[in-house]
Amino acid sequence: MKKSELIERLAEKFPHIAKADIEKIVNSMVERIIGALRNNERIEIRGFGSLFVKLRKGREARNPKTGIRLNIDSKHVPFFKAGKELKELVNKNTQGK
Repeated sequence: MKKSELIERLAEKFPHIAKADIEKIVNSMVERIIGALRNNERIEIRGFGSLFVKLRKGREARNPKTGIRLNIDSKHVPFFKAGKELKELVNKNTQGK
């Protein structure tokens, strides 16, 4: 689902709220999440999951085309861990398909 589809579905579910306002809310949430992750804060949404930043260590790699060895610097990457309820709901709805 794209952000525009999320906004569209929310507008359908809440017709009493202007679509422009829903778009502002969704954009604000995304900005807040990004800001928190930039500040290395953990975000936890009960029943859904948590978002946090992990440090990926630097390593040595090899370009498969040329064989040249490269050093890859360490970097911070966003990480999502699904909550127990989300995992159960996803597995419940995919059983038997």
